[in-house]
Amino acid sequence: MTLEIGSPAPDFTLPRDGGGEISLSALKGKPVVVYFYPKADTPGCTKQACAFGEAMPDFAGLDATIIGISKDPVKKLDKFKAKYALPFTLASDEQSDTCERYGVWVEKSMYGRTYMGIQRASFLVSPDGTIAAIWPQVKIATHAADVLAALKAL
Repeated sequence: MTLEIGSPAPDFTLPRDGGGEISLSALKGKPVVVYFYPKADTPGCTKQACAFGEAMPDFAGLDATIIGISKDPVKKLDKFKAKYALPFTLASDEQSDTCERYGVWVEKSMYGRTYMGIQRASFLVSPDGTIAAIWPQVKIATHAADVLAALKAL
């Protein structure tokens, strides 16, 4: 991770589920949860997304926006969102530019093979556009609650 708490959150404009684009700068003035996940519709990513979805009323009550980012194409994000009725935005970073700026595009290793991939991580962006909290190692089971607690402390 190269970003630190208090530093400006890197802006992005990415294609989003349902068509169109989403920009972080367009959400300035509201808290935003930006979470990066490796791949839509895989077990860990599904659990994480569903946990955020179940907690969405609490996040919405605090006027927070949630954006999930992966390298999946928009068409796959649309299917993932519909399959699990996810009530927040999913964005596609197919070129991994945003992942790189957030420091989550990393070398990974599985079964003795190394490859580049997204490190599961989340960032809470405060209404002023700075990073208020970072979760470089996500514990899926408690993550949504952990992020919500940090948001309430803003």
